[in-house]
Amino acid sequence: MNERAPVDPQLVAWSPAAPIRLAPEVVAIRAAVDGAGRRLLSVPDDRLEADWAWPGSSSRVDVRYGFFRLFELMEITRGSVASTLASNGVVQEPGARRGGASTVARWSLHGLLLPLGDAALDRDPGNGEWPIRETMGHVLNTQRFYSRFTAWWLTQAPEPAAPVPDALGTDVPEPAVEAAGSMDDVRAKLDDLVDLSMASLGALTEEQLAVPARWSGGEVTGGFRIGRWASHLREHTIQVEKTLVMLDRPIPEVERLIRMVFEAYGRLDETVFGLDSDLVAQSGAGAVLTSTAADVEQLIPSMVEAAEG
Repeated sequence: MNERAPVDPQLVAWSPAAPIRLAPEVVAIRAAVDGAGRRLLSVPDDRLEADWAWPGSSSRVDVRYGFFRLFELMEITRGSVASTLASNGVVQEPGARRGGASTVARWSLHGLLLPLGDAALDRDPGNGEWPIRETMGHVLNTQRFYSRFTAWWLTQAPEPAAPVPDALGTDVPEPAVEAAGSMDDVRAKLDDLVDLSMASLGALTEEQLAVPARWSGGEVTGGFRIGRWASHLREHTIQVEKTLVMLDRPIPEVERLIRMVFEAYGRLDETVFGLDSDLVAQSGAGAVLTSTAADVEQLIPSMVEAAEG
């Protein structure tokens, strides 16, 4: 995926193939979208109706439309990337299709977490409910287990011949340690684990997805466990939303708009999630992503300047 050591060497060790490499064009557009969100947090709700000269257009609209224009760019690019991949005969493998919704869920969670800052991580909501750091520690631990244990069950096909080795779980940090550090640290760890999960298991075939496995005491398949990536992220995104209500922390309109853009980017990311770097580049999808990243970076300064008046 990149030059850093993988966040979960055990997952890599058990995986059926070398990890898929994350395309640099994907890394770049993710950075552009995240950077846009950070800069747009400076826009106060009461400046959303400020006059905005939309770059590249003769239209004069308001700053609020700028957010929707970003949303539109993500949706337009999603269609363009899908068309480019199809015209070049590039199709995601079954594992990538099964796990693809996890990046949409991941970006929705990013959109919720980004505005909160470090102080929100450890605020106690009371009534025995988890602070956000503990919730995120659980999310990170579980993402690690979902992928790592799935990779192990693949080695046992067609039927598990042995109990799950104790070593598969002994090196996993406690939730508070897993989610240690700043909000940026926690979000980066989320990216590392979700990306490594897909990199390691995105190339699975339908036959591999059907390999017997277990979950919550019952018999399932490896494909079921990969499908749980997204639903588990959604489950605890809702938990964070409930925690914010308990903390009496309202969500301003600007933050809602940023999250809308992030979710739209997640749907775009899904189109290339699990595709190897070479396929993204050779198909032309990488060039489409690069162009959109530049469009995003062009829009943001004028939106912030208009809001500042």
